[in-house]
Amino acid sequence: MAQLAFVEDGPDDGPLIIFVHGWPGIGLTWVRQLDYFAARGYHVVAPDLRGYGGSPVFGEPSAYRQEEVVGDLLELHDRLGAAPAVWVGHDWGSPTVWNIATHHPARCRAVATLAVPFGTVELGLDALVGLVDRERYPDESYPYGQFDYMAYYERFPSQVTAVFEADPSATVRALFRRGNPKASSRPAPTATTTADGGWFRGGDRAPDLPLDESVLTPGLFAELAGSFQRNGFAGPTAYYLNHRANADYAATGGPLTVPVLFIGAEFDPVIDLTAPAILTGMRATCPDLTEVTVPAAGHWLQLEAAGTVNAQLLDWLTGFPTSEPPAAGKTGSTTRDG
Repeated sequence: MAQLAFVEDGPDDGPLIIFVHGWPGIGLTWVRQLDYFAARGYHVVAPDLRGYGGSPVFGEPSAYRQEEVVGDLLELHDRLGAAPAVWVGHDWGSPTVWNIATHHPARCRAVATLAVPFGTVELGLDALVGLVDRERYPDESYPYGQFDYMAYYERFPSQVTAVFEADPSATVRALFRRGNPKASSRPAPTATTTADGGWFRGGDRAPDLPLDESVLTPGLFAELAGSFQRNGFAGPTAYYLNHRANADYAATGGPLTVPVLFIGAEFDPVIDLTAPAILTGMRATCPDLTEVTVPAAGHWLQLEAAGTVNAQLLDWLTGFPTSEPPAAGKTGSTTRDG
């Protein structure tokens, strides 16, 4: 079990929200949510998951299976006092908070995820392939659909890592881009990773693109680039190397019994909200579900469309029957190393 580094803000006695980042992020990718909710009296915490930022890095890919990641967050939750929290996840942070809700419901006041719905990534690659829209991705041309990049990771993890590490700053600039309105009318770039010979059309490094300041500020870019310069990408890549173990772990969880908010992005090319099967599992198994789609936003919606995301989260939080708006408290972000 790893002791995670984290950032926090807001009053210690405010309602606890724990924000869980995905690939390839750090806790500070939630900065626009941390500032917003701390100013409204919430105690907000955003850890760096294992392999990222200031948290421990492990060499074995199996160290990044979901059961281990969940264990780290439970240890952090204990250090924070273990009061039931609202858990908010994005990308790979989403299956993690889903697993916390199904395995440890007493830890949860509610759960929200951005971009990744319940009944998808936490169930492993085989389950994801079963959700592919075969009208858009015919099996003979796209056997893994938009999830082909995950299959490529399993076959060539060292190559993926080497390409990302060749120029970490360029990798960050290439990956953190605003949503593309053309994404909904053509196959996702991740559907052809194998055919292309890897990321970036088989190149040996990321293209040298300008910083997309609609997604990253120069300061946040520097934090991300510095993290990957120090830690590399082997840990982040390993999150994709445990699909079978993750599926087995998810199968041991119980039902979702807490309020659930799902915020999707209109222009996310991987989690295609127009595909009928992507949301089916969540809708069938979440008795208290709220769904929102952020128009004209891409995968990094918490950064690109922070105002909309924050407003939707706050509206949902204050709509709980037993909730009371917290008193506004102190602000001023703090970083801790465990």
